Amino acid sequence: MVAVPFEECARSHANKASAFISDHPPPLRRRRSPLPPPEKTAGEKMQANNLLLEEPIRMASILEPSKPTFFPAMTKIVGTLGPKSRSADIISRCLNAGMSVARFDFSWGDAEFHQETLENMKAAVKSTKKLCAVMLDTIGPELQVVNKTEGPIPLEADTLLVLTPDQDKEATSNLLPINFSGLSKAVKKGDTIFIGQYLFTGSETTSVWLEVTEVNGEDVVCLVKNSAVLSGSLYTLHVSQIRIDLPTLTDDDKKVISTWGVRNNIDFLSLSYTRHAEDIRHAREFLSKLGELRQTQIFAKIENVEGLNHFDEILQEADGIIISRGNLGIDLPPEKVFLFQKAAVYKCNMAGKPAVVTRVVDSMTDNLRPTRAEATDVANAILDGSDAILLGAETLRGLYPVETISIVGKICAEAEKVFNQDLYFKKTVKYVGEPMSHLESIASSAVRAAIKVKASVIICFTSSGRAARLLAKYRPTMPVISVVVPQLKTNQLRWTFSGAFEARQSLVVRGLFPMLADPRHPAESTSGTNETILKVALDHGKASGLIKPHDRVVVCQKVGDASVVKIIELDD
Repeated sequence: MVAVPFEECARSHANKASAFISDHPPPLRRRRSPLPPPEKTAGEKMQANNLLLEEPIRMASILEPSKPTFFPAMTKIVGTLGPKSRSADIISRCLNAGMSVARFDFSWGDAEFHQETLENMKAAVKSTKKLCAVMLDTIGPELQVVNKTEGPIPLEADTLLVLTPDQDKEATSNLLPINFSGLSKAVKKGDTIFIGQYLFTGSETTSVWLEVTEVNGEDVVCLVKNSAVLSGSLYTLHVSQIRIDLPTLTDDDKKVISTWGVRNNIDFLSLSYTRHAEDIRHAREFLSKLGELRQTQIFAKIENVEGLNHFDEILQEADGIIISRGNLGIDLPPEKVFLFQKAAVYKCNMAGKPAVVTRVVDSMTDNLRPTRAEATDVANAILDGSDAILLGAETLRGLYPVETISIVGKICAEAEKVFNQDLYFKKTVKYVGEPMSHLESIASSAVRAAIKVKASVIICFTSSGRAARLLAKYRPTMPVISVVVPQLKTNQLRWTFSGAFEARQSLVVRGLFPMLADPRHPAESTSGTNETILKVALDHGKASGLIKPHDRVVVCQKVGDASVVKIIELDD
């Protein structure tokens, strides 16, 4: 994969924005898309950066209700399951609302608690008949304040607060015990520290900003900059732009993965605080020794400036990227956060790897509707090219987990309607360059053909999932039904079928909707077509409302050593 500097990405996405990794190159003008031919009027299309609108715009059309669809959106939603979203009933409603990946955050809660939640999720999957992948989120080198009393701790502005590694002491308004003895060696006078419950909401009443005034032995004395009330038993502590000398994959993480993770065949590992490519390689080596988990995909969670500075090498090693805007929003100046998001998503898109954006509707933790800014933020993430939205506190401890997933899905669906696929397609083809690889050529040709003939779906037969992911890379405007055909494997002791991992791992990729095929029908056929398995896929599309009589369908399949793209027009 060719590494593209952040500066180049930034120029393609931001007007007169300085690249934050270089020494402020001169500002560039945004390149405008070609104007439409002058003879077109009412139906002409106005192209903006990744935005497609009908011109002239009928404002009344904005108020027209959206048509219901089987799939709430092409964009995927990752929901964090917790106290407010762990019953089988709530999880069923979350799945019906659009959640496709369940995230289990081991920063809090023990393995038994998460296992009960997972069993409820399995029951929900069975009752709703909707696939759901499992993501294990590691703790990593996360600094935590432990409040054993679980009572609220009021902090007053302009008072002094001591952070101590002595966890036997009780948390008070003047002293907070932390889980790291090296903080006093890592910080100096003037450094900033943020503390809050489950990352930071940005609200002045639930998170606190501290300034280091003195280091006294292992204790760090801080000045409280804003009044706040810390509630709950666990708070996250983040030191802005300071390296914490702890391993990315901790011993506690390894214990959880080798027990809970192995027991439940996790589909994704979210590697918190990924700082270097070596972090990914180390995690992959560890997973390779755990049987089935060698198939688990690793998503690098970029949470600080150190991860940002090594983004290119991390992207090469990782299977996907999670842009953790909670901590990044503290490490980066506020005016630079959007720039990193756009640059990172662009690079993921060009590499054909999923980009997941977090912290979009924080206010819905306690409210039924998002703010105007949050709704716009979700839409912009989709227009940037994000594959999925990750909901954290909103579903973990939020009052409205189902409603949050539903509203985010609706916003995603609306944004997808005006996503400028034509501009995106040309940009991707140009980036890939010539000569294209065989698979890239087939995938891009299939997507272009599907758009030209206005196909309702693309059906892709695959055993590894790679071909389907390449199709999704070119962002077709229609869903891609990824027909995963299991393969029979043996380790000389027992026979097993592959396919389940590959199907579930499609659930984080924008536009991919997997189905497991009968293992008796191979993905590669020596005959012209495999009518049986194609009929099953078409029936699935019809049952879900994606395919109707007289629709056109584009099919991608290997026939012998050749890859075939064909267009089918359905009868009554």
